[in-house]
Amino acid sequence: MTLSAHLTADEIKALLDVVQQSFAVRKHFQLYSWLREDVQSFLPHDILIVAWGDFSLGLVSIDVVSPLPGVQTERIGEKAIQPFVTSLFGRWLAGKHAPYLLDAPQGFSCEGIRGSSIEAALGGMLGCLVHGIKDQRGRHDCIYALLSPAEIGTERSKLSFRFLLPHIDNVFRQIAHIPEEYRDDGDEAPVLEPELRKDMPFGMSGRECEIMQWVRRGKTNQEIGMILDISAFAVKNHLQRIFRKLNVISRAQAVAATESIPGNATK
Repeated sequence: MTLSAHLTADEIKALLDVVQQSFAVRKHFQLYSWLREDVQSFLPHDILIVAWGDFSLGLVSIDVVSPLPGVQTERIGEKAIQPFVTSLFGRWLAGKHAPYLLDAPQGFSCEGIRGSSIEAALGGMLGCLVHGIKDQRGRHDCIYALLSPAEIGTERSKLSFRFLLPHIDNVFRQIAHIPEEYRDDGDEAPVLEPELRKDMPFGMSGRECEIMQWVRRGKTNQEIGMILDISAFAVKNHLQRIFRKLNVISRAQAVAATESIPGNATK
């Protein structure tokens, strides 16, 4: 099976451009943008689940990348979703390491995530395209699952996944695993727009100004974390302090309270 059998010359060029873009990814927000913009045209998905480690011993780490609310690695918990990804890996091994499609007309489910945001999200996914990498030297196998509310299992998508997976895997290896960033990173990082530091009311720090700037643009905690290269957990902690300083209880109230701050207009 060759690329030219299922893709036009223009599509092959576009696919190579996606690969070229992968070489520049070094931070989580770049990974998020690359997956949501460049990769989407060939592998449309709402959730990407990545698992790696020694599956035979149950020593597995998991990342979840998704724009859906509440569908993020630290919210889900690796142990809760591990049986699901282990079963995906087992099917991939049984299929002789070829990409495969799982159809779920009623959505996907997982015993360990009952009542959570990820349960509702998986329940809305009707298709799952799976492929992996077998590590014969380090026993550090990987499985990648793309979940979508629509059909994604065409021959074109399977071939694209086979071609792109080594590059997707390389990108994930170039950045830190999200759970390693649970700690609050403090206020040392520079703000996106330095002028917001000057004469900032409410006693807000530079990092808090930066986070509020992205809140005003409608970004979720997960998206802000990826943009600033910190965890969504750290963003949540910052927002809780911001709410206390502003004497508000919601994002909308925080946006309204900072409406008159110079340089803080929504862009």
